[in-house]
Amino acid sequence: MLELDGSTVFADVYGPPPRLFVYGAVDTAEALCQAAKLLGWTTTVADARARFATRERLPSADALVVAWPEEAFAQFEPDLGTAVVVLTHDDKFDLPALQAALASEAFYIGALGSRRNQERRRERLLEAGVAAADIDRIAGPCGLDLGAESPAETALSILAEILATRVGRAGGPLKSARSRIHAEPAGSAAQAG
Repeated sequence: MLELDGSTVFADVYGPPPRLFVYGAVDTAEALCQAAKLLGWTTTVADARARFATRERLPSADALVVAWPEEAFAQFEPDLGTAVVVLTHDDKFDLPALQAALASEAFYIGALGSRRNQERRRERLLEAGVAAADIDRIAGPCGLDLGAESPAETALSILAEILATRVGRAGGPLKSARSRIHAEPAGSAAQAG
């Protein structure tokens, strides 16, 4: 309900579905696409390696892009409704993919990898001239601490963190939460305020 010019108006905002952009056509990418589609999200997977970015390996992706990171991000154009996850574990893909993601308005940027790999990646991004404050936008290692091992468990962990980030939550147990259980839909508070 909104107050406009002395009248109370009911407003319900319908936007496009959230988008998930995954760079790295690995098993976890397919698991992410399967789970994100259950949530009604649109999914795209990109990889420079054509032998990995195939419909047979990634049947759940709405779109596949075979391109190096800079070109893939230029084609996809992440916006405020986009979560980006980088899964490649290879600097020649990871660094340009993360730089392109950081240059976008994506609300979430995640990178798979160990803490040691994240620190090394951070140093390389700093050397490339990326500001420390920008690097802090990267959730890495991405995902919530669920003890995930399989690609499906890892995807659940990552998507849980993405959902929590989207609505400004930490992602802890509900019994410890002090806010409402059900979050306002993305954009509702801004629309109402």
